[in-house]
Amino acid sequence: MDAEFVSAFHRGGDAKPRLAKKAQLRERVIALERATFYPAGDSAILIEFEQKIAPEINNKITAFVRLIKEQQIEGIVEFLPSFCALLVNYDPRIISYGQINERLSELSQLEVEAEGQPARIFEIPTCYGGSYGPDIDHISELAELSVQEVIDIHSSRDYLIYMLGFMPGFSYLGGLDERIHTPRLATPRVKIHGGSVGIAGGQTGIYPIDSPGGWQLLGMTPVKTYDPNRDVPILYNAGDYIRFVPVSEDEFLSIKAQVEEGSYQCNVVDMQ
Repeated sequence: MDAEFVSAFHRGGDAKPRLAKKAQLRERVIALERATFYPAGDSAILIEFEQKIAPEINNKITAFVRLIKEQQIEGIVEFLPSFCALLVNYDPRIISYGQINERLSELSQLEVEAEGQPARIFEIPTCYGGSYGPDIDHISELAELSVQEVIDIHSSRDYLIYMLGFMPGFSYLGGLDERIHTPRLATPRVKIHGGSVGIAGGQTGIYPIDSPGGWQLLGMTPVKTYDPNRDVPILYNAGDYIRFVPVSEDEFLSIKAQVEEGSYQCNVVDMQ
């Protein structure tokens, strides 16, 4: 029994506040059970969690990555998180598959604190509609909403970055309002400009560079979410959040000029 609780009991004090605090602490603990391990080629191990897209699964993956990093296991090269799995690349000259499988399996049996490095919210200025978002009228028609309602809905929440993939810095965001879920284009475009903001089914995301693609486009940001000339090329990490901030075309062009001259700084809010 908790010593502080016993002391409060014998003093005739009320132990309820302490018990409530302990309950809150338990809620911040993540159990890393139900992870399955598979070899992935000759230098990677795939760790699968529950096969669903959900914030609690993302929390497990983020916590597990943090736990592994704390161990400083020699031979691990890179972590690649996805919606419900984690790929760990390693150097087989330093650590064998059997060794890394054993180490990571042991770690997966632990409970870890959910709280780690605070996530960040990146405020992404976005110009909606017109030539910047050529599909916004189609999105609004399918949703039976006005264009302004689509913009208001899309920019009304913070989107968790579940994973980065497809191309450098492409963010797969969760939490899109069901009212504006929109299927992919029947015929993908040959070229989508970098900075385009799109919807595909229940997901939204930002194209970091010019690319073919089939997402329905509702806006564009002048911010370079991927820039190979930056010290840190990709603007954000999986586990961070994106907040789309509507701007006018004049504001878009002003920010774009600042981006091109290297003076623009994306506003970042630390989550408490």
